[in-house]
Parts: sequence; structure tokens; C-alpha cells
Amino acid sequence: MTPSLPTPTRKDWLSILCLGLIWGGTFLVISLALRGYGPVTVACARTSFGALTVLVLLRLTGRQLPRSAEVWRSAVPIGLLSTALPFFLLSWGQQSVASAFAGLSMAAVPLFVLPLAHRFSDEPLTVRRAIGFGFGFAGVLVLLGPDALRGGGTTLAQLACLGAALSYALSSILTRRCPPVDPVALAAATLMVGAVVLLPAMLLTEGVPGWAGPVPGVAILFLGLVPTAFAALLRVTVIRSAGSGFMTLTNYQVPLWSMGFGVVFLSEILPTTFFAALGLILIGLAISQSGWRQAR
Repeated sequence: MTPSLPTPTRKDWLSILCLGLIWGGTFLVISLALRGYGPVTVACARTSFGALTVLVLLRLTGRQLPRSAEVWRSAVPIGLLSTALPFFLLSWGQQSVASAFAGLSMAAVPLFVLPLAHRFSDEPLTVRRAIGFGFGFAGVLVLLGPDALRGGGTTLAQLACLGAALSYALSSILTRRCPPVDPVALAAATLMVGAVVLLPAMLLTEGVPGWAGPVPGVAILFLGLVPTAFAALLRVTVIRSAGSGFMTLTNYQVPLWSMGFGVVFLSEILPTTFFAALGLILIGLAISQSGWRQAR
């Protein structure tokens, strides 16, 4: 018997559209922040400002942090995999690769979600999804290009961006399996976990940051408030309402927005392989998500 999956609401669809735009522009903002700060500082600022913002929201709405040990056992790995690790990997990777590449690599998230959801949740891996996975994986290979076989710093940066995608996929599955908890409280807890990990790492490797000018300074503040704090609330709410499979629909939008922003605002030149990779990945997403809708 096919498991019954959550039915997305109109609010879920609007949240997905909003998240696609926000996260698609995040890579542009990271590139601006990196003009004045190191990658660990950028990642730490995102989690720290984000955590403070959500904690204030908790206080204003009369909510409290989770008190259940069971919830915290879930919140710790979710925080590591949804904030600390991917934020650092993306910031580090974008020192060497274009923001458009980083955004396009996020389209690989559903590629990782498909087998993980099959193994650890109630979302089966059908033949259609497996075919979609194959197309998407081919797109990832095209994205990396033949130079990946020779290794080097750029290849490591590319793999770091794809590693962030894998980290997000794992956190999506863990979020879906988390015990019942207020989504705002869970977002605050996970961001706190990321801040606790990244703050000492920043102090040890890059020291106490100062004001680096209006562009990187405003960019780093924006990263903490919008794509981190606000988007974290939306992300947790959508996953718990409609499932991790539905959440991957943001990946149709993110690469398009990131490539557009990179070209318009950073004058990035996109190679032909980017468009070939995007086409294969989107075909894979379309096939696999078609299977997800039929499974419902």
C-alpha cells in the first residue's frame, strides 16, 4: 500500500516561491560579503545574527526553546547539517567559483533527497524517480566538467558547493523525522547549534571581525536576517507541513535566480556547460517530481 503523503496548502506553495527567490539571491550576497570577510566569518555571522533574530521572535511571541531531550537530539544534527556545515562550505567554495555555480549546485539537493527519503522516510523511490535521479546526476557531472578529473583548487571548491547540497538534503530528512515541536522554536535551536560551532571556529581561524565597509557589512547583516533567520522559519514550516519531497521544488527556482543575479549584478560569464547542466538537472527534477505527485 502506498504511504499517504502530506498535501501542500496554498500557503506552502507561496512559501516555496518566496524561498526560491530568497535563496537564489543568497549567492550574490555571499559574494559581496566575501569582499570584506573570510568564509568562516561569513558563515558564523549568518548563524549568529539569524539565531539572535529568531530568539527575539520567540520572546515576542511568548514561545520557548524546546525542552524535550528528544527534540534536542534531533535539533543538534539538524543544526549542524542545515547551518554550520553548508554555510561554511558555500562561503569557502565561493572564494573560487562563481555565485552562479554555487546556486546551480543547489539543484542537486533533490538528487540526494530521493534515495535518502526512500531509506529513512515514507517517500518511496519509484522507477520514475530513479530515472529522474539519473538525468540529474548526469547534469551534475556536466556541471563539474572534465577538469574535475584532474583535481585542483577549483574542483575542491565545486565539490564543497555540492557537499553543501548533500548537507541540506540530509537535514531535510532529519527535519521531517523530528518529533513534534513548534517550527519557530526548532529554527531557533538549529541556528543556535550552528552559532555555537562556528563562533569558536571563527575566533580561532579569522579572529574578531571589524566593520569592512558598507557593501560587505550590509551583505553580512542581510545574510543573517533574510536567507538565514526568515528562510529558516519558512523552511522548517514547509518541510513539516508538506514533506521534504515538496521542499525540493525550490530547486527549480534557485539556479535560475542565482544565474540571473550573477550575470546582472556581478557580470559573471556563464559557460555553455552551465546551461547544459541546468537542462539535465531540471529534466531530472521534472521527472522525479512528477513521480512524487503521482505517489500522493
